[in-house]
Amino acid sequence: MNKKGKLLVVEDDPQIARQLKWALADEYDIHLAENPSAAMKVINSKKLDVVALDLGLPPKPEGSEVGMELLGHLMQKDPSVKVVVVTGNNDRESAIQAISQGAWDFYQKPIDIDEFKVILSRASSVSILEREYLALQKGQEAESRFEELIGKSPQIKDVFAKIRKVAKSNVSVMVVGESGTGKELIARAIHNQSPRRAKPFVVINCGAIPENLLEAELFGHEKGAYTGAHLQRKGKVEYANGGTLFLDEIGELPPLLQVKLLRFLEERVIERIGGRSSIDVDVRIIAATHKNLENALTAGGFREDLYYRLSVVTLEVPPLRERGNDILLLAHYFMQRSCQELKRRMSKFDPQAIRAMLEYEWRGNVRELVNRIKRAVVMGDGPTIGVGDLDLTCAHEGVTQPRTLKDFRETLERDFIYHSLAKTSWNIARTAEQIGVSRPTLYDLIKKYELKKQDITYPTDQIS
Repeated sequence: MNKKGKLLVVEDDPQIARQLKWALADEYDIHLAENPSAAMKVINSKKLDVVALDLGLPPKPEGSEVGMELLGHLMQKDPSVKVVVVTGNNDRESAIQAISQGAWDFYQKPIDIDEFKVILSRASSVSILEREYLALQKGQEAESRFEELIGKSPQIKDVFAKIRKVAKSNVSVMVVGESGTGKELIARAIHNQSPRRAKPFVVINCGAIPENLLEAELFGHEKGAYTGAHLQRKGKVEYANGGTLFLDEIGELPPLLQVKLLRFLEERVIERIGGRSSIDVDVRIIAATHKNLENALTAGGFREDLYYRLSVVTLEVPPLRERGNDILLLAHYFMQRSCQELKRRMSKFDPQAIRAMLEYEWRGNVRELVNRIKRAVVMGDGPTIGVGDLDLTCAHEGVTQPRTLKDFRETLERDFIYHSLAKTSWNIARTAEQIGVSRPTLYDLIKKYELKKQDITYPTDQIS
C-alpha cells in the first residue's frame, strides 16, 4: 500500500476547501486552514509534504500580499515542503514571483481537479523522496540501497531481486543495458552476494584493449612467448581464480578470442601464450554489453554457441529515464558525495532543477548524471543547485534556466502553450478557447516560440 502524502490546503473559501478535501482524501492526509494564522499552527505542528496555497487570503483576499508573506514564512520554516500556489486568472505575475521565491508550481483557477491532482502528486512524490534520501543518509532506509546501487523504483527493485537469486549459483550471467547504466556495479553486486565474495573480482573491458594485446591480457603469456615478453605473466582469467571475471563490452571480442573463450567455458582450463601445459581455473563469468547481441548472431558477428554459454541468465538494466524518482534519489546522493570530495557546501536543488532532471532524457544515464552533478558542485555559487549549474535543457523545450524575470515569464508562457496544444492534439480553435485568446493571437505565440506540430509529445490516450 502506498504511503499517503501530507497535504495542507490554505483556502479562505469554505466551499472550495470542502470540495478539495472530498476530492483528495483518498490520496492525502489533508489539513485545512482558512487564514495565515491557522496555516502556521498546522505548519508548526505537522511535517507536511505539500501545501496548496491560495495567494488571495484575508485580510486582503483581493491581492496576493498575504499569501506571499505566508509563503516566505513557510519556506523559512521548512524549505523541503513543496508549495503549489493557486491564483486567479489575472494574477500570473504573482505566480511567477512565488516560484522565484521557492514555490514548487502554480495553478490558475478555476480548478480542474484531475489536472490539480497531477501537479500535487508530482510535488508530493518529490517531497517524500527527498525525505527518504535524508533518512537513507542516516542509515534508516536500507531498502533504498543494495550494495553500491541506489533506487526505489519497481524497475531497479526487480534488478535487486534478480541479483539476489542469481548470486547463489555459479551460472554465467549476461548484463544488458545502455552505456552508463551501472552494469559493472551490478556485476560487482552479484559477486559480493555470492559464495565467491572473498575471492578476486577482476574486470576487463574487451573494447578498450587492442586486439593484438587482448589475448595476453585474458590468458597471460610465458617468458619469451613473443617479442617484448621478458617475463612470465598471468592473465585476467588466472588472476580471477576462485572468484569472478567481469567481461565488459563482450560484443567487442574478436572472433578468434571468442573461440578461445568458448573452449575455456567448456573445459575450464587455459594455456598461456607460448605455454605447453594446461592450467585449471575455477572462475565465474559475468559479461556485459550495450549491444543487441541477438542481432550480432544473425549478422555473424558473434558466435551463437558462446552467446548461449554466457547468457544462462540475462539481466536487463533499465535506463535512468525509466526509473522515475530514482533520478532525484541518485542526484542527491551524488551531490553529497561530490561536496565531500570537492569540499563544497550545497544542500539542495531548486524546483526548476528538479523538474528539469525529471524531464531530461539522460542518454548518458547514471554516468551523465554523475558528470553533471559534479559540474554543478564545481560551478555553483550558492547552497542551491539550479538548472544553469547543471547545464540542462528540458527534453521537449530546449530552454535553459531563465536569467531574468522576462525570460522566466516567457519560459512559463511557452510551457503553458506547449502543454495546451498537446492536450488538444494541436486543435488550434479548441486550444485558443481553453486558454482565453483569439486564434490569431495563438498563431502569433506559436510562431514566437517556434512550436511545431511534429515536436509536440501528445498524451497516449489522444493518439489514434
